[in-house]
Amino acid sequence: MITLHIENTIADYDAWKAAFDRYDRARRDHHVLAYRISRPVDDPARVLIDLDFDTHDDASAFAQVLEKIWQTPRSAAVSSAHTAPELRTVAEQQLVATEV
Repeated sequence: MITLHIENTIADYDAWKAAFDRYDRARRDHHVLAYRISRPVDDPARVLIDLDFDTHDDASAFAQVLEKIWQTPRSAAVSSAHTAPELRTVAEQQLVATEV
């Protein structure tokens, strides 16, 4: 799996999340399988987003879509800064508790 990792600096999480949600269709249309949003407990103005893809090509293509989105007035209104999207290879394993 390939993850596209982004970090944003925001002023208002609810406004940012509403803007993020408006792009659900774009994420589906560009093969995003899943996403995770997290924020450091000690820095709620930072938002970390991981978007999962099957292929490197899909993730790279969506990074270009993000660059266009970030140039919109709506994006500028809710986010003061973005890191460059970073492609990461992810290995994941679910751990299941067992009874002893």
